[in-house]
Order: sequence, then structure tokens, then C-alpha cells
Amino acid sequence: MSFWPYFPVFVRLQDQPVLLVGGGEVALRKARLLVRAGARVRVVAPEVHAELAALQGVEVIGQGFEPAHLEGMRLCVAATDDMAVNRAVAAAAETAGVWVNVVDDPRHSRFITPAIIDRSPLLIAISSAGSAPVLARRLREQLETTLPATLGALARFMGEARARLKPKLGVDVRRRLWERFLDGRGPEAVHRGDLTAAGAVLDALVAEADSPTGEVYLVGAGPGDPDLLTFRALRLMQQCDVVLYDRLVAPAILDLVRRDAERIFVGKKKHQHTVPQDEINAELVRLASAGKRVLRLKGGDPFIFGRGGEEIERLADHGIPFQVVPGITAASGCAAYAGIPLTHRDYAQTCIFVTGHARADGALSLPWPTLARPGQTVVVYMGLSTLPMLCAAFIAHGLPDDWPCALVVEGTQPTQQVITGTLATLAAKVASAEVTGASLLIVGEVVYLRERLKWVKPAV
Repeated sequence: MSFWPYFPVFVRLQDQPVLLVGGGEVALRKARLLVRAGARVRVVAPEVHAELAALQGVEVIGQGFEPAHLEGMRLCVAATDDMAVNRAVAAAAETAGVWVNVVDDPRHSRFITPAIIDRSPLLIAISSAGSAPVLARRLREQLETTLPATLGALARFMGEARARLKPKLGVDVRRRLWERFLDGRGPEAVHRGDLTAAGAVLDALVAEADSPTGEVYLVGAGPGDPDLLTFRALRLMQQCDVVLYDRLVAPAILDLVRRDAERIFVGKKKHQHTVPQDEINAELVRLASAGKRVLRLKGGDPFIFGRGGEEIERLADHGIPFQVVPGITAASGCAAYAGIPLTHRDYAQTCIFVTGHARADGALSLPWPTLARPGQTVVVYMGLSTLPMLCAAFIAHGLPDDWPCALVVEGTQPTQQVITGTLATLAAKVASAEVTGASLLIVGEVVYLRERLKWVKPAV
């Protein structure tokens, strides 16, 4: 887990005293922001820019900084061109327990000021933790061109209506209502200045709010890289009330789920069925019947060895609405990141997906005469534990022992590892590497292409 260098927070400074040490152009820029927030700015500087001194809400209280100037202050900004003075101000502020910002010196700052997109009362702040302020400003410029100027009017409309609705509707109902409002015709009515029409849209949604309908989103999370999620998956991940997720869902993807959604782990490992499938099915029905929007988040694609079909069958039996969002299955995702094309004009005109799970008696029940053929690629899901048996069976059913194959471990993730070999050597290589992560076996002559086509650098 990586830690944030700063905690993003907005501070209400209306009528609050803020000490500004410095009187030049930089101090003037800081003062404008502080005055815009309603702060009472107290300036200490031997010389003060005329425009700074003329700002409403600004008072010059001294020429040289003294620690006593910090008494009663909410914040302090050190904006002189003398590094020693700035750091003396920072040290005194730390002693006094006053948050301090030292311009262009994040190491000695307790808080920093971000690049701001102003659609009051909607404010968007972008920060690079002081490490790349030009990048933060560039992002602000890009966002400025895409965000309508009327967003402030939309925020005001919603704020006024929220005050009316809060005593009448619960938190979950209000959240769902506002999401439906934003997805509907209401925002466009506000943008064109027709608040009456926007109010009518909202009133219609309020009338329907007393009987919320639950729904299940069956979403494929892909093989691990968050960049491989679909836009639709991200949207549903942000509007769910509860998420049921598998072991194969990468933590970076789970982090994209709405923060206040309830999280329920239902993943399985070999010989460790945390939650039986029938119980998962029943839980989906129970939660949706209670009016919840349930995200069923599965690694890869839910319809490729993900038992997604079984889950929505149960939902259909109970009349529960559901949506299915496909994901990039492990075969295509891991093969692509390993530089192994699944089909190729010279090597493979067919691709077959199978699972490597053994039966209860330990045997592998697979269509070996179909699998052990040249001119095709075979991708085996969940075959790590049975890898020696799989390799031996391919050989026993007709493939040569020097037939190329590869195991992709934690595919598409920063920890991806690709182990190549032959049917005779791969199992021993994997055993010596002590592989434990999610793995995918690729068998076929396309593996020859990896050395020329690999493009993902191994993790250091």
C-alpha cells in the first residue's frame, strides 16, 4: 500500500485570519486565492506590492516576521524570496501548531495549494504533492476545456434541492435519486437555464423514490491491469451499493469501486471454498431483493469459466434485473502482455480454452484427441496445480516432448512473470521458480514468437 504525501482537504476560511509573509508578486497571487475564500489576510513584509495592499480583506501588520505574528492564525503562507526567512517562518509555525505553506518548498510545507478549476460552488483541485506543479497546471488547462461553465449552476440547483430532500429521504435513496437525475434530462435543462424543467425531472424521480428496485451488475474485471476495464464497468463500479468480489480481482481494481460501498469477499482458492456457489447465488438474490445495487465483480470475463451464467440464471428465476459487462478474459489479456499471439497464420489457425482442474479422483477429464494437435493454440485456465499432469498428457496423446509452452503468472500486472519451456521442461522450471500466483498455461508453436514480440518489461 502506497501512502499519500498529503491528505486532500478543503478548508473553510470565511472570516478566518491567515498570515502571509511576503509582499511581492508571488505573495500577491497567494493573497488573491485567500481573499477569494473569504480569509482575513494579515501581511508581514518590508515592502508590499501596491495591488496586494489594495486588496479588500488584506491588512499589513508588520515589516519583519516575528513568531508572535502567528498567534490566533488559522494558516500561514511563507512567500518571500529569501529561503532562510521562509524556513524560519515554517519552523515557527510548526512550533505554534499553525499549518504552513512555503512557496515552492513542499518539504517544509504542512499544506500545499493545488491547481484549481473554479465552477463555484464546485471546485476541482489538482495536486502533484509539489513535485510537478507544471503538470498539475497542464491537467487543469485540459479539464477547463471539457467542463461546462454551467456546472456551477448545476451544483447550486442540486444543493438547494438537497436541503429540501434531506429530511424526507434516506441517504441511499437520495444517492440513487441524484445518480438517476445526473444520468437523465435534468442537467441539460439546467445548462440551458430552464430550472423549471429541471425541477419537474427531479419531482418525477422523487415520486418513484419510495420503491427502489434492486439490480445486479455482473462485471468482468479483466486479468488485472485496471487500464483494461471498460468505461461501462467503471461507471457501474462507482454506483453500486455493495460489491461481491473474487480472489482474482486485483486490489488496484477493487480500489476503483465506490469507497462507501459494502465489500464482501467470496473468492475461492483450491481446497478453500470460502463461500459455496449456491450461497453466492442466494446472496445476490437477497441483496437485490432488498433494493441494493449489487456489483458482482469477477476476474477476467464472467462468462468464460467464471460461472456467471449460473449466477444470472438464479437472478432470472427470481425476476431480479441484471446487467452483464464483459471483461477481457485472461487468455487474451495475459497472452497479449506476454507477447504471445493466440493465433498466427504460420503456427495456429485455431485456439481452444480449457480448464486444468482435476476431478475429485485426481484425473483430468479433457478432450485430449482434440487438444493434442499441431496447428492450434491451447490455453489452460487454472492449471498450475496440475501442470505436470497436463504436460505429460499432451505428450502421451501425440505432441512431441519439445513442443513449446509457457506459463504466464499474474498476467498484465506489474508482477507479471512469463516462464517458457517445452512440455518436457516447463513443469520443472515452474517448480524451481516456486510460482504461487494466478497462472495461465499456453501450449502451441505461437510461444516461439515471444522472444521477438515481448513488449512488457519484467518487474524489477
